[in-house]
Amino acid sequence: MTEKPKILVVDDDEGIRTQMKWALIQDYDVYLAKDGKKALNLMESDHPSLVTLDLGLPPNPEDTSEGFRLLSQIMLDYPSVKVIVVSGHHEREAALKAISNGAYDFFTKPINIEELKAMLKRGHYVHTLETEYRALQNQIQRQAIGKIIGSSEKMQGIFTTVRRVATTDVSVLIAGESGTGKELIAMAIHSHSVRKNNPFIPINCGAIPGNLMESELFGHEKGAFTGAHIQRKGRIELANGGTLFLDEIAELPLSLQVKILRFLQDHKIERVGGREMMEVDLRIVAATNKDIKRLISDGLFREDLYYRLAVVTIDLPPLRERGEDIFILAKMFLEKFAADGREPKKLSSEAIDAIALYEWPGNVRELENKMRRAITLAEGPTITPSDIGLAAEGAADAKPLDLKTAREMLDRRYIYLAISRNNGNISKAAEELGLTRPTIHNLINKYNIKYREGV
Repeated sequence: MTEKPKILVVDDDEGIRTQMKWALIQDYDVYLAKDGKKALNLMESDHPSLVTLDLGLPPNPEDTSEGFRLLSQIMLDYPSVKVIVVSGHHEREAALKAISNGAYDFFTKPINIEELKAMLKRGHYVHTLETEYRALQNQIQRQAIGKIIGSSEKMQGIFTTVRRVATTDVSVLIAGESGTGKELIAMAIHSHSVRKNNPFIPINCGAIPGNLMESELFGHEKGAFTGAHIQRKGRIELANGGTLFLDEIAELPLSLQVKILRFLQDHKIERVGGREMMEVDLRIVAATNKDIKRLISDGLFREDLYYRLAVVTIDLPPLRERGEDIFILAKMFLEKFAADGREPKKLSSEAIDAIALYEWPGNVRELENKMRRAITLAEGPTITPSDIGLAAEGAADAKPLDLKTAREMLDRRYIYLAISRNNGNISKAAEELGLTRPTIHNLINKYNIKYREGV
């Protein structure tokens, strides 16, 4: 049974306290205080998430000084608590001042219980969102490296590798599908290295025409070619002392592959049209979403360059193989976009199921875009599958699977969802799924399902 939210009613009028108690007791655990001292004691012992506060309290019930003192103390000690100030019509100015001092909202006497209940419901919802966000941020800090978030076993293994290679100067090749966060991993390697205070210079080898790529990489002297009106440093030179990130390295023309290989061997470059060799000290991190070994066999990529670049290879898993990370990231993106001034929103259980069953061919980038879409289109506080754009897409876009693989995928995802819905309580998850506790434990071990108890 879900625990009721806790509310503290602070009012020196016993009749109002009693009225509030009986009006709210069905939906809340109600605590009553007639003065500031009792209120602070209850705050410390019972930790209510909501407070209704009459500003006129003893020992000076005729003015608002004691009410404001209590409000300030609550905001100082319990900043996440939502305080709703009670005021008379003639005290509207004081109520507005209370909001500027941290109160969540105010209502005026005589009390309209239905309006008050709606206000309290909104306040509790905001408090819940903020609590979840803080828990998420704490989890992110524990389960992240740089800007990459991941609690799955695969991502934790990658974080370990990143920390290890960051302390060396070896070249790293990051492989993974589009949208998996290859550049963020490269940035994490740089930010954890001794080069972190020097430049991180990225270049997308597939986004620049081949005839311009040499100048982009190595720079050029004035007059080296038509349009070269000034001397210009290339990305390699700009990255001196830091890290050069060669994204989509498989798109690099063979002619430039030779020059990159030569640079890796002697760490010297010559600008286009130049005659002076310059020594450059940097680390190279490269990335690709293609099968480079197949390109080598097709004669499209130099094998010697591959072995120079791939001293350490990091294979990023697609989002569909990252389990719980999908929901952590989805919530993080929703919070991020709500911070832009939009109303905070939560995923419905149907949306959670749709997210779990979708294959996410565009990986984290696609998830981010769909969460941006959802928080823009959702009409209420709850996000539906259609808000995400998954109402029919999940079935239409899913890859063909054999029956055994499809069954295992559904088993894994529904077991995880049941555990998540029951806050890590295996017994309750087993009951929901119609399984015994030993059976669900066997399936957790079989599918290597990672979960957190008591979340």
